[in-house]
Amino acid sequence: MSSATTIVLVHGAFADAASWAPVAERLLAKGHRVVAPPVFNRSLSEDAAYIRSFVEQIDGPVLLAGHSYGGAVITVAGVADNVVGLVFVSGYVLEVGESLGQLQGGFPDSDLAANLVYAPYPNGDGEPGTDVSVDISAFPEVFAAGLDQARAQVLAVSQRPLSAFAFGEPATAAAWKTKPGWGIVSSADRTINPEVERFGYRRAGLRTVVELDAPHLVMQTHPDEVTAVITDAIAELA
Repeated sequence: MSSATTIVLVHGAFADAASWAPVAERLLAKGHRVVAPPVFNRSLSEDAAYIRSFVEQIDGPVLLAGHSYGGAVITVAGVADNVVGLVFVSGYVLEVGESLGQLQGGFPDSDLAANLVYAPYPNGDGEPGTDVSVDISAFPEVFAAGLDQARAQVLAVSQRPLSAFAFGEPATAAAWKTKPGWGIVSSADRTINPEVERFGYRRAGLRTVVELDAPHLVMQTHPDEVTAVITDAIAELA
């Protein structure tokens, strides 16, 4: 299965597919099939439906890896028949009927909560939506801690917002109930309370959970370790 499995890297809120670049580079160098599609961050159901459709058009088995909000997306999208496993990276793992807001609400707020910015956007049905982003001045320390300051500032001004609707929308599926999973906890995460990650992984009964003394963008700061978790998952599936 190793040579035939495609690894699909799913980014989270306030980032884009390039956030996976250091890991994608390493996986490609090892000869793996890798794709990193966009997530539009409009709603959990829409984003998951898009990723599921993307996955179902891939010939052969797929290992899904989701970072942050991308973890919630693969929780729902991962029920696609050709998905053989799930890797959660500093991610949310939802239960059926649970929303991001409900899961986070059971734990103390991270530093992110006090540094969010809200802005209206036209959503096509006559009622404006609300985009949520991270305050640009706080972004380097709260979201991109551990990165070079110049790099963090570029990410801050090019971040991809998340619609507020996504926070309250319940998950309609939980792929971890039927698919094996692996997880990475970023113990120095200031965007998601690490306890939220630990709780979700424990509830899902993931096969392996690795704790790294890392910030939220662990794929950028610890790409070798993240790559190892993904390749270990591929090896187990084989």
